[in-house]
Amino acid sequence: MRTAEIRRDTAETKILLRLDLDGKGVAKIDTGCGFLDHMLTLLAGHGKLDLTVTCKGDTQVDDHHTVEDVGIALGQAVAKALGDKKGITRYGTVTLPMDEALVMCALDLSGRCGLYGELQLPSRKVGSFDTELVEEFFLAFVRNASATVHFVQLAGHNTHHIIEGAFKAFGRALRAAVKVDPEFANEIPSTKGVL
Repeated sequence: MRTAEIRRDTAETKILLRLDLDGKGVAKIDTGCGFLDHMLTLLAGHGKLDLTVTCKGDTQVDDHHTVEDVGIALGQAVAKALGDKKGITRYGTVTLPMDEALVMCALDLSGRCGLYGELQLPSRKVGSFDTELVEEFFLAFVRNASATVHFVQLAGHNTHHIIEGAFKAFGRALRAAVKVDPEFANEIPSTKGVL
């Protein structure tokens, strides 16, 4: 079973996150941040990950700590569930249309962390959500999953659509990358022999 449970308790957030990489896309999300809940539900559904997240955060300040810490916990869960990464495909690339928005996500579970590319978000807010937190979420994820993630925005002017396209593309790229590749079976997918 490629599963993980992460508990993260700080002065700013208390998080319980459960992940099954071989799930059916079932999401039970309650972070106290409605837009993040929506994006995580999309990520799980398109990634075919079973994901449960509860977070009690200092949202009376703003959503920053909640969004960042959930990204940390998700990255840690992916790393834990993958273990030594034997047999995984390792790479995933998806170009996804979301109405007028078109976003590509390329992901490598390389053991090296990096977030590259930039989403052009015309609005600073979607509802009450600060759109600069999208980058904070993905930075937290890549640093804790030891993954490289690239985003390329090919089109789009509606901020909600661009962010939604990014999360859906990320979910599908992650799904492809964690998939077991029968050609690698019990091998590490690297010529170095380690990731």
